[in-house]
Amino acid sequence: MQPRCLEVVSQACFNGCCPSPILGFSEPLNKTSKPRNTSATCRQNFAKTTTSSIFPNTHFTNPESLPSFQESLDGFLKVYPQYSETYQVDQTRAQEYNHLAISNHTCLDYIGIGLFSYAQLQKHGLDKQILPSASSPPPPPQNTQNMHVPFFSLSYKTGNLKTQLLHGGQESALESAMKKRIMSFLNISENDYSMVFTANRTSAFKLLAESYPFKTSRKLLTVYDYESEAVEAMINSSEKKGAEVMSAEFSWPGLRIQSSKLKKMVEMKSKRKKMKRGLFVFPLHSRMTGARYPYLWMNRAKENEWHILIDACALGPKDMDSFGLSLIRPDFLICSFYKIFGENPSGFGCLFVKKSTVPILEDSLGSGMVNLVLAKKPLRLLDEFSGTDSDFEHLSKLGLQEDELDSSNSFSGPLSIQATQSGRVEQGETSESQTTGATAKQKVSKTLEIVESGNPAEVMRQENGILEIECRGLDQVDSLGLTRVSNRSRCLINWMVNALLKLKHPNTEEIPLVRIYGPRVKFDRGPALAFNLFDWKGEKVEAPLVQKLADRSNISLSYGFLHHISFPDKYEEEKATVLEKRVSGAKGAVKNKRKEKGDLGITVVTVALGVLANFEDTYRFWAFIAQFLDADFVEKAKWRYTALNQKTVEV
Repeated sequence: MQPRCLEVVSQACFNGCCPSPILGFSEPLNKTSKPRNTSATCRQNFAKTTTSSIFPNTHFTNPESLPSFQESLDGFLKVYPQYSETYQVDQTRAQEYNHLAISNHTCLDYIGIGLFSYAQLQKHGLDKQILPSASSPPPPPQNTQNMHVPFFSLSYKTGNLKTQLLHGGQESALESAMKKRIMSFLNISENDYSMVFTANRTSAFKLLAESYPFKTSRKLLTVYDYESEAVEAMINSSEKKGAEVMSAEFSWPGLRIQSSKLKKMVEMKSKRKKMKRGLFVFPLHSRMTGARYPYLWMNRAKENEWHILIDACALGPKDMDSFGLSLIRPDFLICSFYKIFGENPSGFGCLFVKKSTVPILEDSLGSGMVNLVLAKKPLRLLDEFSGTDSDFEHLSKLGLQEDELDSSNSFSGPLSIQATQSGRVEQGETSESQTTGATAKQKVSKTLEIVESGNPAEVMRQENGILEIECRGLDQVDSLGLTRVSNRSRCLINWMVNALLKLKHPNTEEIPLVRIYGPRVKFDRGPALAFNLFDWKGEKVEAPLVQKLADRSNISLSYGFLHHISFPDKYEEEKATVLEKRVSGAKGAVKNKRKEKGDLGITVVTVALGVLANFEDTYRFWAFIAQFLDADFVEKAKWRYTALNQKTVEV
């Protein structure tokens, strides 16, 4: 009898013919299953149907030539009739996230899992000025004194990770309930894994690196095709402890893992017998390109005596159901949660450690762990308060006490729109690529009021005498299930990819407007996309400019940096035109070969489709990109970009 996770995921294919990718199974799961080539045929048919049925034999050379929204929707539903079976998502969006319709905002920069719904704020009369996305510009203020009531706040604590995992600590009812809800949602057993809350994804990576025994298990092997602040924090900490850092490479142009090199690194012989080789850090798929990686790499690493860290931060809301944790059993797992989709990207990270692995960790005093504190008092934040860590340090200097903020060091409740002008909010794990597009920090307002009126959002509830937390965002995803969530995102992302490739510049021998990096139309690609735009002369349109112009159209995008790209000999000439050298670090700083190699890559625009994304979101995005077919539109935007002469473009 196959595990429950395999039974569910086997239904994810429209025709029920595609088995789970767990461990790279190539054999039928049972003797009565369909022939071995059924899965491959199903996937090929999906790709063929998408490319041949969506705008067949058609290219669009100007924005006015695009079909209408209704015409496009009709064609979309004809190609993907199964999409209609996901109508529950649209009902949930309308009932629980009505702020998306009110703001008319398209959020394509959220990566991770949302805890609560916007209706939970409205339930308690906490409706306020909408914060559509971390990278969106502030609309004209309607009320400069808005009430900001967090579901919870974070309180930083310094401690020993190993001690915390072995013996725990004083845990509040909120933390206990939240931990149980998250572990249930991810299908992680409390008998097998211990968990700590961290400030964000980066804190979790750094915390683990500070406690991992790199002095004896010296190697750190990562598999990332993009620059990650969290991974860099882990690398920096491990190098200080003498670790040998290695990175997988990705072959141009498809950016697939270069298997021969990674296999060699994984199977590299160790001089020390009976000792683990080191830490193998594996994301289940790229949070920028959407490329999914074969799970068999984890098996191979395990067979070769590596400790395994699974980075699950880019997973879709129900992807853990298909992961098969009981089969792979990684030593460490990191994931992240944000509060409310399209409204509050703040949140926290989670670090899970297998209980049998905890004893190998070193005693190390570090920061990054947090306590969750149930909010008691709402805050009224005025004008220029930006919500950064330095701002909260400033608030503490003003004499605000811990009981006033529920946190002496941190606050992660709903922030004012001004709080996210920087475009960088990692706590909630909106798309991490936006961190490279952060604007200058906002000045801290001298005015902050603490008021007693109103009650915080109530999220605790009693069920059969047991205290539970109501995470309506998680509840809704659970009710939708893996099949609906997977099918919906698969339809939307593949339609988006195909539609973008139909945009061509006029009178230029059909020079494409869009270049996509990584997988294109593909059955099992993730709901993320990395691309760049090129004008009619073939010149690249800078990613920050695309992001800022999207902001003007009420569409939130991100951008990031692809690296560790390997060019075969036949693409050597293309390499010189594709790669760019990024300037990083202080002048005169000494760089090693690894860092110099990491500074070669491609800055790209990225989008990510959350579980609540709908066809209107993808169509609006497509129509926005089509504007770049207008040479005048592009030239005016470039002129303004050059005139301002700054990295962060204000348009």
